[in-house]
Amino acid sequence: MPGDYQMQILLKELLAQSHECEWLEFKKNNTDKQEIGEYISALANSAALLGKPAAYLVWGIEDGTHKVVGTTFKPHSEKVGAQALDMWLTMKLLPRVDFTFHEVVFEDKPVVVLVIRPVTHQPVRFEDNEFVRVGSHKTKLRDHPAKERQLWQLSSNKKFEDEVARERATADDVLQLLNYQTYFALCGLIVPDQAGIIDRLVKEKFLIERADTTFDITNLGALLFARDLSTFGPSLSRKAIRVIVYKGNNRIQAVNESVGKKGYAAGFEELIKYIDGLLPTNEIIGQALRVKQPMYPELAIRELVANSIIHQDLAERGTSPTVEIFARRVEISNSGVPLIDTLRFIDEPPQSRNETMAALMRRLNICEERGSGIDKVIFQIELFQLPAPEFRVTENHTIAVLFAHRGLSAMSKADKIRACYQHACLCFVTSEEMTNTSLRKRFGIADQNYAIASRIIADAIEAQLIRQHDPSSASRKHAKYVPFWA
Repeated sequence: MPGDYQMQILLKELLAQSHECEWLEFKKNNTDKQEIGEYISALANSAALLGKPAAYLVWGIEDGTHKVVGTTFKPHSEKVGAQALDMWLTMKLLPRVDFTFHEVVFEDKPVVVLVIRPVTHQPVRFEDNEFVRVGSHKTKLRDHPAKERQLWQLSSNKKFEDEVARERATADDVLQLLNYQTYFALCGLIVPDQAGIIDRLVKEKFLIERADTTFDITNLGALLFARDLSTFGPSLSRKAIRVIVYKGNNRIQAVNESVGKKGYAAGFEELIKYIDGLLPTNEIIGQALRVKQPMYPELAIRELVANSIIHQDLAERGTSPTVEIFARRVEISNSGVPLIDTLRFIDEPPQSRNETMAALMRRLNICEERGSGIDKVIFQIELFQLPAPEFRVTENHTIAVLFAHRGLSAMSKADKIRACYQHACLCFVTSEEMTNTSLRKRFGIADQNYAIASRIIADAIEAQLIRQHDPSSASRKHAKYVPFWA
C-alpha cells in the first residue's frame, strides 16, 4: 500500500491535470454510497480502455479550480446498515475490483483518495449496470456500444501478469518490496549494485521504468518475489497460497491454517518444507531401527503445488492456490479449469494462461521444464505404491488429490482402473508398453495372481481408457497395452 510520501506525490500529479478526465474525478463531500459504486465501475472501465494502471476518485478538492478545501468524508468509518462501506461496495461490484481508500493530510487539510485498479477480463458492473466515463461524465456503458466492444476486445488480450501492482516506487522502494536476493540466487548470479539490480528487474518485466525515474512494479514481479504480498493490496494478498490441515477426512474441523506472505518464487522452497512438515508419516520397522518415511513423495507435492501456481486463473479475484491436508488424502487446488483434458495431463505439453510466469518459474528450476511434471508425479506415486492420484474439475477449479496408502483389496474398481490407465500412460511416454507383468509390479501383485491384473486390464479396456497394442496378436501372456489416445 502506498506510503504517505507516495500519496503526496500522487496528489500533486493529479492536481496538475488541467481538468477531470475519464480516469480522474474530484469531489468535495459527496458521499452517496450508490454514486461511489457507480463511479468505481465507470472509472475502472475507463482506466482499462485507456491502458491506465489506475483510476482515482478524490474527495476534498474543488472541481474546476482544483483548490484543496478538505473533506469530512471518513470512508473507513462509513457503514451501509451494519456493513462497512468497502465491504458493501465489494459485494455490489462484479467482477471483484481492487480498490483502496487512503485518508491523508494534504496542504494541512483532510483529503481522501480512492485508488481503483482496472479489471482486464470483463467490464466492471455495479449492481445491475456497467458504467463508463465519457469526458468527465459518468454514463451507462450500454449506451456506448463502441466502448463496450473495445472493453471486451481488451479483455481477451490483456494479461494479469502485465498489470501494475504498485505505481511510482523509487529504486529504494523496489529493493525493500521485492526479494531480489532470492531472484539472483535462483539465477545463479552474483548480486550487482543497485543500478544493476534495477536494470535486471526491468528486463525481466518485474518493473516498468517511468519518465520521472520511478518504477511501476508489475503483478509478475510482485507475485513472484514480493517480500510480503499484503503490501501490494488485496488483489495480490488474496492470491497468497493457503495451507489448511483438517482433523479426520472432512472439512468439519480445521486444526491449522496458514496463509503465505512471500511471493511464489521467493517463498517456494520454504513453502514445500512447511507442507512436508505437516504431512503424516509411515513408520517402517527394519531389522534394528524404526524409520519414519513420508506418506507422500515430496517431489509429487512439489510438482503439484507448482502446477497449481502457474495454471491458476489469475483473473479470478479473491481466490488462491490451496493445499488441504486430511488424515488420508491431500487436495491441491487452483482457480480455473484446465486448458487440456485431465486424461491427457501426462502426455500433452502443458498449456498455461500465465505463460510469462510459467516460463520464468521453469527457468528458475521451480517446476518441470519440458512437460507438466505429472509424469514425475505418477512415477513417484507408483514408487511409493500409493493409489493413483485423481484430477477433478469443478465449475471454477482444478483439484489434484493424492491418497494415502491402502492395499489393493481396499481400492475401488474406479481406483484400479485409474491406476491402470495412468500406468499405461507412464509406460508409453517412456517408450514402453504396459504388460500384465508391469501392472503386477505397479500394484505389488504376486506373480501367481496374474489373473487379478488381467481383470483390472479388462476393466480398463471396457472403460475405453486403454487398448491392446497389437489387436491381431492372439497371445494373452505377452500382450501389450497402450492408452486409448496412442
